[in-house]
Amino acid sequence: MKPAIARENNYQTAINIKNTMKIAVPTKKDNQIDDHFGHCEFYTVYTISEEHEIIDTQTLDSAQGCGCKSDIAQVLASQGVTVMLAGGIGGGAINVLKTAGINAIRGCSGNATEIVKQYISGLIIDSGLNCSHHDQDAEHVCNH
Repeated sequence: MKPAIARENNYQTAINIKNTMKIAVPTKKDNQIDDHFGHCEFYTVYTISEEHEIIDTQTLDSAQGCGCKSDIAQVLASQGVTVMLAGGIGGGAINVLKTAGINAIRGCSGNATEIVKQYISGLIIDSGLNCSHHDQDAEHVCNH
């Protein structure tokens, strides 16, 4: 029972004062979640109604680079985003998002719209796994 309560609490804290929530997803042109947050083609931003329905979708171009060094967290936060549904994402990017007031949910994959629907239905939880190549792969190249 605790995971269900945690999911509901995460959802409830993500609702802003206008009774809508904005969820960002790093995506590719085919509306699939990109495997790497900082290297996606663009971000799809979903506006969710109080009735848990998608009522608007917008896209933002990605600067493509290391997510922890870009300004995407501030850009998304300024648009009211409070949740990031991501596939692979490093610890630095998670910290930057958290500082901007955005809760990162890791381990997402597949069609972005379907994953957003599953999240607002309480079916998606954070995998707890960071993208490990930032910490362990000496050949990984970011703009750090």
